[in-house]
Amino acid sequence: TITIFPILFIILAPLIKFTSKGPIFFKQKRTGENGVDFDCLKFRTMKVNANADSVQATKGDARITKIGAFMRKTNLDEMPQFLNVLKGDMSIVGPRPHMLKHTEMYSQLIDKYMVRHFAKPGITGWAQVTGFRGETKELSEMEGRVKQDVWYIENWTFWLDIKIIFKTVKNMIKGEEKAY
Repeated sequence: TITIFPILFIILAPLIKFTSKGPIFFKQKRTGENGVDFDCLKFRTMKVNANADSVQATKGDARITKIGAFMRKTNLDEMPQFLNVLKGDMSIVGPRPHMLKHTEMYSQLIDKYMVRHFAKPGITGWAQVTGFRGETKELSEMEGRVKQDVWYIENWTFWLDIKIIFKTVKNMIKGEEKAY
């Protein structure tokens, strides 16, 4: 990824800048390991908007740019998170970090929600490769994600991480239905 990121940056940065006003990167406070907040980096996929830290992307979301839709579908928007990995805030595999509003809300609604913070958050995770990616319209969808995250923490092995990485790459190539 150290060799891929500069190439992606050279290609994606101008596309992001030419298709909408604003920065190339999107930075958002997320909850990390042991409940410590950190700045999560992504390539910006939306028009700059006031709801970025409180409203999830939805299917047909008017905030998403055309290049942003492609980056989301292929997970390319997540590539700057390798900088978070190098910094030590994230791991390649682990429970996906949620925006602060979601941590606050779901910690009150879902049993064991905060268990997900016993592990370093990941760029990809077991929940994402088992169908719990994207928008959570219903509480049950987030409950399913949390259940998968807790299962991952309780059953972690090196080989499980390898399996998740391969499934993620496969999903990147074919595109993901819930990635919008």
